[in-house]
Amino acid sequence: MSQFKRVLNLPNLLKNKSFFLFGPRATGKTSLFNAQLGNAKVFDLLDAEVYNQLLRRPKIIEEALRGDAGEQIVVIDEVQKLPAVLDEVHRILSKHPVRFLLTGSSARKLRHGGANLLAGRAWQAELFALCSQEIPNFDLMTYLNTGGLPAIYGNPLAHEELRGYVGTYLKEEIQAEALTRNLPAFAAFLDAMALCNGHEINFESLASDCGVSPMTLKNYISILDDTLIGFSLPGFTKTRKRKAISRAKYYLFDIGLVNHIASRGEILPKSELFGRAFEHFLLLEIRAWNSYRRHYKHLSYWRSTSQFEVDCIIGDELAVEVKATDLVQDRHLKGLRALKEEGLIKEYCVVSCDQNKRVTEDGITIYPWREFLSRLWS
Repeated sequence: MSQFKRVLNLPNLLKNKSFFLFGPRATGKTSLFNAQLGNAKVFDLLDAEVYNQLLRRPKIIEEALRGDAGEQIVVIDEVQKLPAVLDEVHRILSKHPVRFLLTGSSARKLRHGGANLLAGRAWQAELFALCSQEIPNFDLMTYLNTGGLPAIYGNPLAHEELRGYVGTYLKEEIQAEALTRNLPAFAAFLDAMALCNGHEINFESLASDCGVSPMTLKNYISILDDTLIGFSLPGFTKTRKRKAISRAKYYLFDIGLVNHIASRGEILPKSELFGRAFEHFLLLEIRAWNSYRRHYKHLSYWRSTSQFEVDCIIGDELAVEVKATDLVQDRHLKGLRALKEEGLIKEYCVVSCDQNKRVTEDGITIYPWREFLSRLWS
């Protein structure tokens, strides 16, 4: 884990506020706070003894703070295991100069179980799989094949590791938390979501494919959302000249996970799978940048009923089309040009495998992917 320097800076976050830090399992939350918050007091709720102590006597947290002068940092790891402890956190925050980091791999119990979310006393941050900025000597093909989980990126046994990851997720996040009574149906749903990763979600059609009701399907998707395994990219619907489709696209949080569940096999340059994984990779980079830099820009995609499409729109500032080609041509620009006619977005660009940056006569910038990411993160 030490080989990866994470973009998210916990000491900076905690200067002004306590934080919930949510992230899918195995993204490195524990390694991150161990590396960056060396003097913090840590309560690990995966430790049965710590869990039982806090269950019986939450005041142990306050007692651990006594005798230490100045502002202190307290970490409660996997806080979703014991949501009731948040009442004690709330009480301590109202009395002491303390910053809490409350980590979790699922927000479901907190959001749906009436947990005390601290009434604005704690903000929220997210930790994702590794992004390109965090990987020394980043290699695109390695990333597209193994994904970005810290223990799995570049691992020659990535497929076996991901098999274990999915099994653990189903057993510990879904079955152990009793999120659904029908684990085989949920596992089949997860397979279907990987196969349609990056596509628009048609609830009726997908529910039929999975053999469940549309209502059950919506519940399953909310489980993916709350356990941080997937996320939606909503449709951009502000266009007037061309009617837009409002259905959201859905993505899993890690390319390696999609590859494994969908049984993709090796992704090779210039293949169809390369194009799909390349688009997914760039969207994950934009999502991580938006969160880590605390920009809060609305991310969406656009597709018209006449089938013009743009892969990602960042606020009203930048429309991004992703093309896996090494020579962007006019035919690759149709979606951007159709959206450009609306005059709603400030800038337009294509991110591709081109070798050199260039600008078209009508002002669309064509970026090599490395240069686009360098500009984005800087």
